[in-house]
Amino acid sequence: MARCRVIAEVAQAHDGSLGTAHAYVDAAARAGADAVKFQTHLAAAESTPAEPWRVPFSRQDASRYEYWRRMEFPEEAWVGLRAHAHELGLEFLSSPFSLDAIELLRRVGVDAWKVASGEIGNAVLLDAMLADGRPVILSSGMSDLAELDRAVARVRAAGAPLTVLQCTSEYPTPPERVGLNVLTELRDRYGCDVGLSDHSGTVWAGVAAAALGATVLEVHVTFSRQAFGPDVPASITVEELADLVGGVRFVTTALDHPVDKDGLAADLAPVRGLFTRSVVARRDLAAGTTLTADDLVVKKPGTGIPADRLPDLVGRRLARAVATDQLLAEDDLEPAP
Repeated sequence: MARCRVIAEVAQAHDGSLGTAHAYVDAAARAGADAVKFQTHLAAAESTPAEPWRVPFSRQDASRYEYWRRMEFPEEAWVGLRAHAHELGLEFLSSPFSLDAIELLRRVGVDAWKVASGEIGNAVLLDAMLADGRPVILSSGMSDLAELDRAVARVRAAGAPLTVLQCTSEYPTPPERVGLNVLTELRDRYGCDVGLSDHSGTVWAGVAAAALGATVLEVHVTFSRQAFGPDVPASITVEELADLVGGVRFVTTALDHPVDKDGLAADLAPVRGLFTRSVVARRDLAAGTTLTADDLVVKKPGTGIPADRLPDLVGRRLARAVATDQLLAEDDLEPAP
């Protein structure tokens, strides 16, 4: 199966600190992620000062508009983040939320366009991203299938490589709302790569998505669950990110290597005797003894007459004496009548 790319979504976890943003790039690389992703907000280009809070979390910012302003980085900062990511072998992604942000990120050079859930129906924004042929990742967290159909059609018409992510825009997402079943539905509906943008705040949904064939897994990350910011409840720690990457790699490797059960049993034959049992004498038995069920018991190791043959030995005569706990062998028995 195709490699499942794990995207570490920083979003606003840097809280406006460029140094912290770079620290997240380092952490994503150490955890084994394939990509690091940010969000590029330019307050004046995307919002009005009256934009309401999604979550009124901040005692520092007078409004959500002021929060977006504090999250802004200048272009040279984005250039530095991209360079840092590439130096560490990470793809560099950032979701744009305005036409100005698209042009900024086009100059900076993102490796793909990640379309945020709230922008799927924004045809102007989507068309601007589609202008340069970069791969497109659509996150479907707020869209019904009709809206998603229209966005997929636009991407297909532009000829851009496409991945569609199942997403539920609840922070955090409870397990009954993750929608793992939708991965198969999206793959069958669109015939493209699919994945999960996970807001559960756990590693479990991502590992399950990888087992179901997801080719992209996006998760929010945080340095601490005590950190400041609206996405912390839906995030995993950078230590958990390393666990998630390990789980995804384990699952996809297992799926890539189907085993033949008979062949596997043959490979394990040398150790089989350590775990199975043989027929042994329950007590000292003299030569000529006609064996009864009370004379026999099954014990490890399994290198003698197999345990399932014990009923066949009842009524047989011993050709020689055997001691307590001695594994019976065929030549300990007289020929069967």
